[in-house]
Order: sequence, then structure tokens, then C-alpha cells
Amino acid sequence: MAVRLPRLGRRRALLSAGAGALALALLLWWLLPMGGDESPRGRVTFATGVPTGVYETYGKMLRRDLARDLPGLHVTLQRSKGSPDNVRRLAEGRATFAIAASDAVAAYQEQGGAHADRLRACARLYDDYMQLVVAKGSKVRSARDLKGLRVGVGEDDSGVQLIAKSLLKAAGLDMDRDVHAVRKGIDQMPALLKAGKLDAFFWSGGLPTTAVRTLAHDFPIRLVQLGDLIGPLHRQGGVTRYYRAASVPADAYEDMGQQDAIKTIAVPNLLVTTDRVDPALAEAVTRTVIENRDRIGVKVHAAQKVDLRTAIFTDPLDLHTGAARYYRSVKP
Repeated sequence: MAVRLPRLGRRRALLSAGAGALALALLLWWLLPMGGDESPRGRVTFATGVPTGVYETYGKMLRRDLARDLPGLHVTLQRSKGSPDNVRRLAEGRATFAIAASDAVAAYQEQGGAHADRLRACARLYDDYMQLVVAKGSKVRSARDLKGLRVGVGEDDSGVQLIAKSLLKAAGLDMDRDVHAVRKGIDQMPALLKAGKLDAFFWSGGLPTTAVRTLAHDFPIRLVQLGDLIGPLHRQGGVTRYYRAASVPADAYEDMGQQDAIKTIAVPNLLVTTDRVDPALAEAVTRTVIENRDRIGVKVHAAQKVDLRTAIFTDPLDLHTGAARYYRSVKP
């Protein structure tokens, strides 16, 4: 014979069951991932660099990964002349994110660039290596030997020209008087060297740079050491404090057939944005950059250097609040 519960008992049972269901729902809401509608949405512009340069390749790889991680975000890549151009685009609101070398950021700040105080960093990425490229049979053994020669120094407003000018000064040369400065980018300088219209060219980029690697495959070239300029370079002060002594590994460009590492200088690259960017967006983009370093590194080998231990060192910029939130969330 079934036992009938008193009316009050049935009511308490129903209330208890309802409370349990509510508690379970809250627990599931807490444990399960948030829906896609919670991720950042909208349109952003990513300023990269010249065609065939590492910045552009990095931008293409990052756009692919952002499309997977943040499907509601539409990313437009914007070619530029390089770091100084990128910094100005960000400050003027013409780009949302960009890659820029730390010396270019510092130069913009020191020159009193408009809205420089708005600039923020999301991560330190990888280092650019300065490369002085000549034909294999060239007599140039140092930047000091460039006097009177036709030298590719990068486009005006480019990061490579910013460094090239300082290096030439360290070598006792004036870029505008002592060499025939050819203001072209990496998309044109290799062809000019190959055609005999250049005697040498400077390039600052991650290793290996596709355009240099392609040139080495088609034409005999070598890199010229820049290690003898470290002392006089640092004595100039200013943004040269961001340049460190480095070496290009002998196998960076296999077709060059160089037996030894080449002494040069390197400068850190930063992922830069502004304080106007929503913290949730900055956090999400930073997460994609860090978590996909190996995937991006398939095409941009230097990107494999991105590391949580060094990514937060973004001098001369403060971390964006959203990026800082990401690093706190993954701190051991």
C-alpha cells in the first residue's frame, strides 16, 4: 500500500528538488566554457610591414589563428613602411594593433609624437637582427667600407633606416653625405643588388627573412659583420640603448654557405596597441599570440622565441591592462 505524503511534505520536497536543480544549473554555468557570444567581436586593423618582410608574414599567420580563436573578430592587415610608420598609425587611431621595434617606439616618445601616451604593449615577441648584405665577391668587410657606395637603407619612415643611420654614424659615416643612400624596402633591394644597381643593403628582420633567403638561393651573397660597431653605437645614447650584441647563426641562410656565426646587433619587437582598446580584446589577442607561437613559428621561425617569461618585458611601454590580466591568469 502506497504511503501518501502530507501536503506540506510534498511542498517541501518540491522546493528541495527545485533548489537542487538551481544549484546544478549554477555549477554547470560556472564549469562549462562561455558561449561564443562572449568573445570579442567587431573589426580591427593590424599594421604589418613591407611585402616579403617578416612583419607581413607574422600578421598573416596571426590573422589565421585569430579567425579560429575569435570567430566574431574580423582582422584587416595593413601594409606599412615598418616600425616608425606602425607606431604613428596606432597613435593616430589608424590601426588597432601593430608590430614595432622598441627603438622606434622610444624614438616616437622622445620626439614628442602625438598621443604617444596612449601607446601600450601586449607582448615582447622576438628580436630583429640587423643584416648587411653584399655580393659574395664584395670587398666590404665592415660598414666602415661603405663610403662612396650605393647602399640600400630602407624606405623613409622604416625601422631599418632608423637603425642603418645609427650604424653608419657609428662607422664614422653620414647617411646623406658619405654613401649613396637608396631608400627602398626589402621587397626591392634584393633585386637591385642582384642586378648590380646596389653595392650593399641593410635589413632588420627576424631570422630567416624570406626575401634574403630567396636571394641567397638565386645569387651568391654574404653577410657583413657589424660587431665592431657595438661600442660606438652605444656611445650615441638615446634609442641605441635598445640594441644588443647578437650573432646570426651560420645556418640561418643555408644557401650562403657561411661557416661561422656573424656578429651583429638585435632589437626587440613588441606587439603594440593603445589604451583605447577594450581590455577583453587585448587579453584575447595576447592569449592567441602566446598560445600559438609554435604554429606561427612554422612560417616565422623567430616567433618560437616568444615566451611567457620574457613576453612581459615591454620597455619602453607599459602593458595594456587586458594583456596584464592574461599574464596574471596563467602565472604559475
